[in-house]
Amino acid sequence: MKYRIYIDTSIVGGFFDVEFEVETKALFKRLSNREVIFVLSDHLFDELEDAPQRVKDLLLQYDDECFKYVYLTDEARELADCYIAENVVGRTSFDDCQHIAVATINKVDVLASWNFKHIVNLDRIKGYNGVNLKKGYSIIEIRNPKDLISYEND
Repeated sequence: MKYRIYIDTSIVGGFFDVEFEVETKALFKRLSNREVIFVLSDHLFDELEDAPQRVKDLLLQYDDECFKYVYLTDEARELADCYIAENVVGRTSFDDCQHIAVATINKVDVLASWNFKHIVNLDRIKGYNGVNLKKGYSIIEIRNPKDLISYEND
């Protein structure tokens, strides 16, 4: 079974970031090898509008079959508002909440991010999942790419 991995903007940018490039490129290698499918939202593409050209062009290097496309719906915006209302994060993190809500509603296997402050953070993850359960949604796995790459046997 191929994991369906929702990626946020930090993953695309991480491909070109010295701090994150090794693990990010390893995750993209899994994509190239057809081991995983990236779930991409229109919200991701909206956020990439102001990114450097090489960041915008990265996803164009892969076949369309590597991706599943999902959309930021009113339902997702409402769920994102619930995360804010429940004080999981502040209003300034609404864009991050929208990624989590889209991924939750689309029942991805995991959301990948390098955002340790607002997304890949144990207290925040518990908060998001508490809201999800309260609202009748499933919990969501949230990981950084280090947890999603294959390591060779020693």
